[in-house]
Amino acid sequence: MFEEIKTIWPEIELIKDAGLKEKVYKCWEYAIENSVLTTGDLEKIPFSLLIDNYDIKFMQHKRAAVRLSIAIAEEMQKSFGNEININMDYLIAGAVLIDVGKLLEYEFDENGKLTTSKNGKLLRHPFSGVSIAEKFELPWEVQHIIATHSKEGDVGKRTLESIIVHHADFVSFEPFQDSKRLKI
Repeated sequence: MFEEIKTIWPEIELIKDAGLKEKVYKCWEYAIENSVLTTGDLEKIPFSLLIDNYDIKFMQHKRAAVRLSIAIAEEMQKSFGNEININMDYLIAGAVLIDVGKLLEYEFDENGKLTTSKNGKLLRHPFSGVSIAEKFELPWEVQHIIATHSKEGDVGKRTLESIIVHHADFVSFEPFQDSKRLKI
């Protein structure tokens, strides 16, 4: 399983703290083991059940959000120097884990179509993702990124790392929401 996760998530290797890196792998391993999905499915399923008009896959979106997060953070550090302090390990770990809870949110219906499970309707992926992260004792700063990356985080304040990941996630999601994009 480790090698499969490493194949779909090469970005985990960018985490410098070995203990944190191991915990991120364990979160994904746990989620896959407790999901109806396999690592292969993650390369095939749509990146969102809310969008029908595009053929973007889950891992395409996830990896784009992680790479965008890193690029934004690096540019901010380059531009603002000592005025800004970004914990890159927390940022990368959080970006990799923001949708880990989705694996517990899905099921296949009687026709084999991917859909949201009863559990997924009760607890959206930011909540189940934090639960997984807590199980493996990830730092609260990483759990915060998972918890606040989506609309659930709009009611409070976000850390710098969470602000970056939130925007990277949405910039790789909202352009595919026809209802939010102006077409001229």
